[in-house]
Amino acid sequence: MSANLKKHLAQLSKRGPHRVLVGDLSYAGIEGKVYAPAEGNSVPAVAFGHDWLKPVKTYHATLRHLASWGIVVTAPDTEKGFLPDHRGFSADLETALQIAAGVKLGNGKVTVAPGKLGVVGHGMGAGAAILAAANNPRIRAVGALYPADTAPPASIAARSVKAPGLVIAPGRADIFGAGDPAKVAFNWGGEVAYREIKGGNQAGFTEDNLLKMAIGLGIPQISGQETARGLLTGFLLHRLGGERKYSDFSEALATAKDVESFAGAELADKAGIKLTTSTKF
Repeated sequence: MSANLKKHLAQLSKRGPHRVLVGDLSYAGIEGKVYAPAEGNSVPAVAFGHDWLKPVKTYHATLRHLASWGIVVTAPDTEKGFLPDHRGFSADLETALQIAAGVKLGNGKVTVAPGKLGVVGHGMGAGAAILAAANNPRIRAVGALYPADTAPPASIAARSVKAPGLVIAPGRADIFGAGDPAKVAFNWGGEVAYREIKGGNQAGFTEDNLLKMAIGLGIPQISGQETARGLLTGFLLHRLGGERKYSDFSEALATAKDVESFAGAELADKAGIKLTTSTKF
């Protein structure tokens, strides 16, 4: 039976109760931004990876959203060139996460719990987050929003990720996409929740709406952005924050308005994988 996310998703898709502070990562030797709740002890933290050619500033509302729900976000603004180093970007995510865990933030009023660390990313950044989480016991949760192809392939690295994962995919074929989210989820080494969002896709998640309209990518996908943020927030609050009331956001099968989940044989079919009697779920 599928869990129903309706009860909390509408709330989690909106800004949370915490005042948010924004700072620079440059003081710690890496270009990027830090978003943090104004205060809190032993809070969760994630490192966030941007998509190909997308600077961190195009995720301002998303990163602010996570911080407003009590989650520290460090977002390296590196590897923005035409030929990024995916492995290098994954190393930058690890560095950014170590910074979050190692210093007091928010004028000394925020501390991060070393056991509440995760990685999140969009597109290329989602692939890099998976690379960072492979065989990495420090990372306790992974959020992959419309994961794109990387070198080495994130779909293969996913087999070595033991942390719980959330993989978000478009609700229909994404002509602008550059990856295979269903295959990433099917190959996941630990528990995974695979969600498809109607009206959402890789190109529509960033907040550079004027640019997207100018180059013909259509109107802003505000609803899809908000839904993805809500799904991610609930997942992180459960997996990293330990808030049991959001446990449905980690369930393999869950439903909500414009959200479908797939697992087992249905997920294999989405991934184009032919099952045999020896295939393990």
